[in-house]
Amino acid sequence: MDLHIIFWGCLAGGFLFAIIMLLIGDGLMDVDIGIPAIHPVTLIGAITVFGGAGLILSQFTSLSSIASLAGALILAVISSILLYIGIVRPSKLAENSTGFRLTDLRGKKGEVTVTIPSHGFGEVMILTASGQTNQIAASYEQTEIPMGSTVVVIDVKDQVLYVTPR
Repeated sequence: MDLHIIFWGCLAGGFLFAIIMLLIGDGLMDVDIGIPAIHPVTLIGAITVFGGAGLILSQFTSLSSIASLAGALILAVISSILLYIGIVRPSKLAENSTGFRLTDLRGKKGEVTVTIPSHGFGEVMILTASGQTNQIAASYEQTEIPMGSTVVVIDVKDQVLYVTPR
């Protein structure tokens, strides 16, 4: 079998996969195979480099087919390592977004910082991933909740947290 067909197939498949990743986003960046260095991005990158390097080595050098194949494999492994070090590992270590939605606070515990009257609004402080957030709160059971009380968020309506004492 002619190695050119394999090299062209790897190169074309890698480009096709890159276009698909551009269209569907970075969904494959979250895939975990179990071995940190073996990642879909590094594997596809290595296959693409294998195809391109194989074509260049076989067509533009005087290397034999076996030497071109070996050179393409070595370059594919090197590119896979560089992709892992330069792209995959830093993206795994990157911080997640610190933003949140008020609806994400349902079920969270907090502390009343401004007394919540039975028919009115006060304020609660809740610990989130990005730190503390103070939010407007009302009593879910329409009872007064004094400052310093521990509460749980039951519902969120119109940017107001409805809480109950814990």
